[in-house]
Amino acid sequence: MARNAVVTKNAPGAIGAYSQAIKCGPTVYLSGQIPLDPETMEVVSDDPREQVVQVFKNLKALCEASGGSFADVVKLTVFLPDLGHFPLVNEVMAEEFDEPYPARAAIGVRALPKDVAVEVEGIMYIES
Repeated sequence: MARNAVVTKNAPGAIGAYSQAIKCGPTVYLSGQIPLDPETMEVVSDDPREQVVQVFKNLKALCEASGGSFADVVKLTVFLPDLGHFPLVNEVMAEEFDEPYPARAAIGVRALPKDVAVEVEGIMYIES
């Protein structure tokens, strides 16, 4: 089965040796997104809630570039240096996703790139 890179200027470009997303058949693997503004490639704010909002904007752009939407997301993994910010993730997800919500894991980490408050990766399944 072919692996195809998904590329969009509406989400931050890769800052390392990875693709923004990879589509393999009906499955799309969304690389971890941090709260970078896609135009400036700078962190949007020091405010953790604004960072969470930007991460989901970036993920939404990748979903759309892949031919899907948040309705097609089946799994998310959330990385947080401060698990006290977990309620912010729940708030933003409740605003952005409809039930049934994707499966999800939240992992406490020591640090993230650019010292941001959150990173989220995902998996989509897009039925043909």
